[in-house]
Amino acid sequence: MKANWEQKHIVFFDGECGVCNFWVQWILERDRKDQFMFASLQSDFGQKFLSERGLETRVFNTMYLWKPNQYYLIKSKAVLQIASLLGGIYKLSALGKIIPGILSDKVYDIISKNRMKLANQKCYLPTPHQRKKFIEV
Repeated sequence: MKANWEQKHIVFFDGECGVCNFWVQWILERDRKDQFMFASLQSDFGQKFLSERGLETRVFNTMYLWKPNQYYLIKSKAVLQIASLLGGIYKLSALGKIIPGILSDKVYDIISKNRMKLANQKCYLPTPHQRKKFIEV
């Protein structure tokens, strides 16, 4: 399994959040280059990722994007990089990088703080191909 995810960008998300699950679905539907895999922050894999980097392991209000052996990004930087990697019209999101991180992360934090109010938890059933993109589901 390791060889499968080492070459991908891994999106870590709150597995109990409707907004987070919506965005995972959104990425899955647009990942035409098959470059993303996903893991909930609550999973053993997610917990290991967090603890190895000294990150919070009990609060799941931050999305992370990790390219193994290269980098990991958090909050708005992760969102902008995901959009950029998806390409096409989403590459225009790179313009968001001109906004100082402190401001874009403030917007991210406001959304994150209210995410449970913004969307109900939905039961999403991925296709068999999409299911292969999840680590420890």
